[in-house]
Parts: sequence; C-alpha cells; structure tokens
Amino acid sequence: MSAVANPATVAECLRVGAGFSQGDRNWIAEQFAPLDARLAGFHADSTELEVSVKDREARGQKVTLECWIAGRQKIVTTSSEEDLHAALNDCRDDLRRKLNDAKTRQEPRHNKHVREMGQPVPDQPAELDVDALRADAETA
Repeated sequence: MSAVANPATVAECLRVGAGFSQGDRNWIAEQFAPLDARLAGFHADSTELEVSVKDREARGQKVTLECWIAGRQKIVTTSSEEDLHAALNDCRDDLRRKLNDAKTRQEPRHNKHVREMGQPVPDQPAELDVDALRADAETA
C-alpha cells in the first residue's frame, strides 16, 4: 500500500467548536496526538476533526468529537465524564476504536491478492426462468 502524500494529523485537522477557545486547541491536540497514527492513512485535505463541549465544567457537561473523512460516513463520539481531560480521552479512544472498526470492515482481511488487486466485479445476474418459477409456485 502506498503512503498518503499529505497525511492527516490532529494538529492539522482539528477545529475547536462551542465551549472551547483557540487557546485550548494546543493542549487538546496534544491529548489527541495518539490519533495521528490512525489518521495517517487519510489525506489531510479531506479529513476534519471538531471537538466541542456543552456546559463546560458543569455537572452534566458533554464533550463531542466529530470526524469527517471524504467518502466515509461521519463518525461522532461523545462523553459525559465530569473531568474534562477524562472526557476528551474517552472521545479520543472511542474515535480510534471506530476508525479501526471502519477500516476492518472496508478491507479484505485474509486475502492478500484481493487486497492488492481489488475485489472482482460480479457477473451480471442470470436471467430468471419465469416458467420454472410459475411451475414451482403451482406445485407449492
């Protein structure tokens, strides 16, 4: 598999949303740095991360981390941990799990030839034998 020319990193792709300031961005990016290895397989210009918090430092705060990667469904993780650092780590770890799950579902696992050559295109479906179906229906 060839390396991505401009790999995504948290530092490059992270935006801070509601509840955070630009001043929070650097320490959040540091906490999310373990995601870099997982994001490296995607292009930076087609990957976005946004973290936000509702009711920051209040009972019932909710941290949300959203991830958009071109050609894939948006991934959303949330945490209601009371400690902000714990909530951010919770979201980070959940996103890493979801990215791993998505990769596992998308790539063939045990067939190196299929991984390298791509999946074969299925043949066109065979014509239905309408008479045979009618005969089967009548005998049933």
